[in-house]
Amino acid sequence: MLRDFLTFIRRGNVLDLAVAVIMGGAFGGIVSSLVEDIIMPVIGVILQGIDFTGLSLTFGEARLAYGNFVQAVVNFLVIAFVVYLMIRFTKKLKKEPEQAPAAPQPSPEGELLKEIRDILRKW
Repeated sequence: MLRDFLTFIRRGNVLDLAVAVIMGGAFGGIVSSLVEDIIMPVIGVILQGIDFTGLSLTFGEARLAYGNFVQAVVNFLVIAFVVYLMIRFTKKLKKEPEQAPAAPQPSPEGELLKEIRDILRKW
């Protein structure tokens, strides 16, 4: 069982996944800072100084902090957009395999000439 586990760990795709998780965590911090420190203040200025993180509604004893939700949605949209751009960029970097040009189709006359040639070879 230990040998199987070590074989599993040594697989390239497991290591790639571990690296992706670590990079994703670091990337999440960068995007959170981008949204919280740059994008949201600009949106707040545009919307006359509204701070989204402080937005809430109170119903009796319950407090609904919907501003945090708005912040999370903006975080998600920024992350999704950046991932989209990264995928698009990597697709552009990959070169399309060059396809050999298709052989031109012979004309009907060429087909007839081939048939005549084949018949003459048989004689």
